Amino acid sequence: MSGSPTAGAPGGRTGRPPLTERRKAATRLEIARAAIDLFTAQGVAATSVDQIAEFVGISSRTLWRYFPNKEACVRPLLTAGIETVARLLRAWTPGRALADVLAAPEDVEDGAPTLHSPQDTAAVLALARLTRTDPGLRAVWLQALADAEPAFAQALAQRTGLPADDPDSRLQAAMINGALRAAVEQHAWSTTPETEEASLFTPMRIALLAAARGMPD
Repeated sequence: MSGSPTAGAPGGRTGRPPLTERRKAATRLEIARAAIDLFTAQGVAATSVDQIAEFVGISSRTLWRYFPNKEACVRPLLTAGIETVARLLRAWTPGRALADVLAAPEDVEDGAPTLHSPQDTAAVLALARLTRTDPGLRAVWLQALADAEPAFAQALAQRTGLPADDPDSRLQAAMINGALRAAVEQHAWSTTPETEEASLFTPMRIALLAAARGMPD
């Protein structure tokens, strides 16, 4: 990935984002983690943009340049997960079970992308719990799920050399997206931060195996 040119990029720039873009992405992720921590600790209504900015160590003005409202601050954590799953789907080799590709990143080759760290997994689970009672966060969660489906479909189509709007790829993407959503929400809603295991591999594997029944290798 890092050494391949980006199609249509001026001057043949490689696919690796410039340092400034990577720093911005890292800042967005830091804001997302901070927002979830504060929302969990004191509630969404009681948390202000100023508090999130102070927690991260940036100005409120800077935070407003990244996000239109405090609920949107959590989005980068979800976007990172979507992008990682899409990369893994593009790299899915024939003959390997889908559940092994997405739910067992310890088996992938060195340098291949993996899913969230245990800390980010715990943050995603905390966010899933918050969506049950906060409509603003629920809207962000549902929009991320809606955005994930075409991203997964495009990755699956690229894997098989099919057009981006291939109906089979869209159907498979919907199944994968639904399985991942079911795994995360069920695990989050049936546990608490004190009782959960940070790893989502087991519930994800079960859900993906169910989604993969009848799906071609």
